[in-house]
This record gives sequence, C-alpha cells and structure tokens, in this order.
Amino acid sequence: MIEAGSRMRGQAPPPAVVFEALTEPDRDPARPWLRLLDDEQRPQILRRERPNLVVWSSLWSKRPDAQVRFDLASDGHQGTLLRWTLLLAEPLPDPSLLGHLRRRLNELINANLRYTFGQ
Repeated sequence: MIEAGSRMRGQAPPPAVVFEALTEPDRDPARPWLRLLDDEQRPQILRRERPNLVVWSSLWSKRPDAQVRFDLASDGHQGTLLRWTLLLAEPLPDPSLLGHLRRRLNELINANLRYTFGQ
C-alpha cells in the first residue's frame, strides 16, 4: 500500500474519546458526523489499538483497496493530535479522483468530526 495523502490536526477531546468516535461513529445520534455521499460506503474496522490506532476499510466502491489509518496521540494537554493517512494499492487513481478522496477524508475528519466536539 502506498501513502496517497495524510493530514494531522488537533481535536479537542482526549484520544480515548476520539478513538470511540472513530470506532463507533453512530454512538451519539444527536451528533452525527459520518455523513456519506452516494458513492461512499460505511467503513469496517480493520484494526484497532485503543486509544492510539484505528484502520478503516475503504469508503469508496471505486477503490475497494483503500484503507484509512488514524493515528491518535495526546497533544500534551487535554486534546488529541489526529492524523489520517489514505493508503492505496497501485496504480494510484488519476489526480482528480485522488483529490476527491483526500478532500472527503479531510471534510469528514477535520470538519464534520471536529465540529461535533465544538471546534
């Protein structure tokens, strides 16, 4: 698998809370954040190591080989440094599709998920 994109941002809650949100995205129906588009599917949890690592299966039927790795670490205070990494098998998609996949991950994690924590 090749790293096809990655981004790290802070999340307000501690790693254990972010870990739960990534492994149980529907745990709080009042705060939905994993809102999928028509061309996306619900990911399966391929690997979890509480509270520092989560690996999802692909969100996209066009790229069933894709995996999304989440590395969580304390920010040294009360929050989390969360890095998502998009992993793909070769060949990499064309630049347009690759850009779409990266944007969607960034939107889901660094927008939707962060907003549920009040950021």
